[in-house]
Amino acid sequence: MNKMVVANLVHRPTRSFIAMSAIALEVTMILMVVALFYGLLNGSKKSQLGVGADLMVMPPGAAGIIGLSGAPIPIKVGDILRRVPHVVSAVPAVWWFTQKPLEIIYGIDVASYDTLPPKFRYLSGGPFQGPYDVIVDDYYAGMNHAKVGDKIEILANEFRISGIVPHGKGCRKCLPLETLQELESVEGRASVFYLKLDDLANADQVEKAILQIPGMEKYSVRSMPEYLSTMTPDNLPGFDLAIKVVIWVAVVVGFLVIFQSMYTAVMERTREIGILKSMGASKWYIVNVVLRETVLLAIAGIVGGIIISLVTRRLIMIEKPVLDLFWSNEWALRASLIAVVGALAGALYPAFKAAQRDPIDALAYE
Repeated sequence: MNKMVVANLVHRPTRSFIAMSAIALEVTMILMVVALFYGLLNGSKKSQLGVGADLMVMPPGAAGIIGLSGAPIPIKVGDILRRVPHVVSAVPAVWWFTQKPLEIIYGIDVASYDTLPPKFRYLSGGPFQGPYDVIVDDYYAGMNHAKVGDKIEILANEFRISGIVPHGKGCRKCLPLETLQELESVEGRASVFYLKLDDLANADQVEKAILQIPGMEKYSVRSMPEYLSTMTPDNLPGFDLAIKVVIWVAVVVGFLVIFQSMYTAVMERTREIGILKSMGASKWYIVNVVLRETVLLAIAGIVGGIIISLVTRRLIMIEKPVLDLFWSNEWALRASLIAVVGALAGALYPAFKAAQRDPIDALAYE
């Protein structure tokens, strides 16, 4: 039976290739969307690890991924936070999400930002010298062959690179706080306040004190480890939904292509099915043949999809090393199971239709 299954697929190479390509596309869609979404989430986590803050103060309902909540906190809140016992510094920052290119711009005041250890270490250049200066990290500089003094476009404005720093202290591109506030019409506001304490052991006490301040009862005050622990798909509105939508679209694509391919194959092999049934082949035997062909197509498509995904991921990371694309063997297994189930579902009707063929009518079919 296996020899016959392989021979049937080889005999129709174009149809087999199209079916395998559809399954490969299905697997690639799932794995690349997961790579991008989880990569952004993990990138947000990593960007906060090196900031050096002990606590983060964010407005009620702030999004888990940085840059998606705008800048709703009045900058004057910083004066209130600095008066809280055990708070050494309260550093405002604006996070601004852009889609072209896909990145998060930081607006900072270098002097206050440097109170969060470690301070910026300049590989070349130095702090802002003017309102339209930008500090970039070594990843960005290396990827774009940028150097101090070069002009780059950010938010439809031209900025001069004033300094290049090692990556890992939050921002990949840092603009002067007031400049970003002005460009995005959020003057006098911030997205977050980073707090540095005299002793991390006082974090709970500081959090309680902040939440007792009139008007700040609903603010989110979290330690960095706590904040990072909340950055999961379950806590991000729309994250799981977006992945599920892509998975369903991929399943529908695979289902329709397999259905069309196997249905057409069954119609073309009417006489072959008649011969098999006249020789004593049972209905289950016919169903088994069709389903085995489908599984073989699915396996070939899955292998192709995983290879395409790995190669695409590597090429993107070579071209854009600032993108941290996620990869998980667990998700590769999930995508494989989804592809197999979708393919089998698409082949069931053609398989049972083939099994119902009357051998006499099939043998007489021209």
